[in-house]
Amino acid sequence: MRVALFATCVNDALHPSTAIATVRLLERLGVEVDFPAAQSCCGQPQFNTGYRRACEPLLRRTARAFAGYDHVVTPSGSCAAMVRDNYPRIGARAAAEGRGTALADLAGELAPRMYELTEFLTDVLGVEDVGAYFPHPVTYHPSCHGLRVLGLGERPLRLLRAVKGLELAELPGADECCGFGGTFAVKNPAVSAAMAEDKIRNALATGARVLCGADNSCLLHLGGTLRRRGDALRPLHLAEILASTESDPWTPGEELG
Repeated sequence: MRVALFATCVNDALHPSTAIATVRLLERLGVEVDFPAAQSCCGQPQFNTGYRRACEPLLRRTARAFAGYDHVVTPSGSCAAMVRDNYPRIGARAAAEGRGTALADLAGELAPRMYELTEFLTDVLGVEDVGAYFPHPVTYHPSCHGLRVLGLGERPLRLLRAVKGLELAELPGADECCGFGGTFAVKNPAVSAAMAEDKIRNALATGARVLCGADNSCLLHLGGTLRRRGDALRPLHLAEILASTESDPWTPGEELG
């Protein structure tokens, strides 16, 4: 099985520990992971802002970077959804405009091989207990792309419930958007901030010490709100929790105590 890591822009620039944790986790499970250096942005910011044609070179680059791998794994539901849901739309539109089927062919070849991390663990590897140890109270925020586009459902929660020592607290209003939404947070900052406050208030009510998610873009947004408020609740990507073991705890940042 040849597996490639799609790290994503946010993780590469701001949260490299998540990409490292993903590799560490997969290798512990016996997966050989490559990192194609030609990978870059998937084009989601351009697509969401309406610059659909500007995404086409990025579609080509992404498809070529990950050609030949059995599976492509990413610790980002939003980027996985971009490739699986929107790349075929871009290809279909190019074909409908009489510009040939090359883009559609590239999208159709890549999309079925792209997996969000929790999908890959549960659906491809067939595991839920990954041997993780994380003795802290945690609550989980499902991001919109993972929840609504990919349909991740209970996959992340099943993985968290199997972590030794972890206390999982149900998040009230879990299915509500955190307010990030990519460019939405830029175009509608007041609404975005109010939505983040609602999410943080619900997370604090659980008594958890860690706010877990599977998309660092959402956690970046919520983490900024937490820092401004001075709250101790710590945002942390699911991959970093699953990478932690009793003999080798994953502590790339501040200690949780």
